[in-house]
Amino acid sequence: MTDINAGIIALLNINNITYDLLCQADFGNNKLLQFNNLIELCKDYEKLNLNITAIISESEVLGTSGISLQEPLNIKGMHHIPFFLISEKLDDNLIRLSLQAGIADIFVKPLSLPLIQNRIRFLIKNWNYIQKRKEKKEIIIYKTPFLKRTFDIIFSGLALICLSPFILLVIIIMKLESRGPVFYYSYRVGTGYHVFKFYKFRSMYVDADKRLKDLKHLNQYNNSNEKISPDSGTMILCDECRMTGSHCRNQIYADNNTWCEKQYLDSKKLHGDATFFKLKDDPRITKVGRFIRNYSIDELPQLWNVLIGDMSIVGNRPLPLYEAEKLTTDKYAPRFLAPAGLTGLWQVEKRGKAKMSEDERLMLDNTYAENHSFLYDCKLILKTIPAIFQKENV
Repeated sequence: MTDINAGIIALLNINNITYDLLCQADFGNNKLLQFNNLIELCKDYEKLNLNITAIISESEVLGTSGISLQEPLNIKGMHHIPFFLISEKLDDNLIRLSLQAGIADIFVKPLSLPLIQNRIRFLIKNWNYIQKRKEKKEIIIYKTPFLKRTFDIIFSGLALICLSPFILLVIIIMKLESRGPVFYYSYRVGTGYHVFKFYKFRSMYVDADKRLKDLKHLNQYNNSNEKISPDSGTMILCDECRMTGSHCRNQIYADNNTWCEKQYLDSKKLHGDATFFKLKDDPRITKVGRFIRNYSIDELPQLWNVLIGDMSIVGNRPLPLYEAEKLTTDKYAPRFLAPAGLTGLWQVEKRGKAKMSEDERLMLDNTYAENHSFLYDCKLILKTIPAIFQKENV
């Protein structure tokens, strides 16, 4: 028998397959309890004073057990309980209708167990806070504290001055080894979703994309798949930009050429590493480029980003546009309420770990956003120093 004092996740119209999946999830101290219909749920809620922490219904958004249930739940005094839907299909209009109706979240089949587990646990824990924020229509805008901004200006300014002979030497050696621009940039999303140009030293030859045609036989993942290697000046649009009829919004700029960063990574996920080249001792990378990559020297131009205020010395790493677009939910959005930085909490935590999941990294970003202070930043800087000498970009 279910303990009426325990947290209960009420299930409505859940089929056996979905129920078996939900039973595998870890919802903390919350237990699953099935109800035949809304009337039974409301009756037991009032009669037994059940501690219902969430309601999950499996239905199409416009179905009888979809968003139409939100209003009677509100009438029965359950407006403070997050209501989730599991549906077969979803589009932008249905998402908009669901959010306007007050639905907490919608999961589309096939279901991802880690996603549904983490999302529901997070919203159960933070639902009251989220609702209060909505009622107040509170908009939080991060503003860099005066002490932190002063430190950033002094640190980055002195670093650029002290390192200027070394930076000049790198530039000269790069020019001697290969023609072309010294810097390249891509657009990144930082504090408060501010988009800016993210600079690095160039580490490849200017004709790196053309060289792919001559290096097929060296591909470690060589197979019959077509290799995507756009010629100079050719832009392959991702599906999103093609549908909107716009220019690519996720471009990387260098050597008078542009590449769609999102299209590259999306194709890689779809087709596997064989879709692209993975070369041992990649000959497209210059000798200087390999050295500056190994020791993170290619990141030095970002000191300029810090000096002009795009970034801070310590903060959450700025993200490419296509990644940032996926992190606007209540779970991940707090990371943007902290400064974008050269180094941060997850870089320090990653040291000594063979692998860190994407969710772990994003949770560390949120942790930093909630706890950052000038003293905390100083501690992270001291812990980051050993990472400068390791041959790994974090």
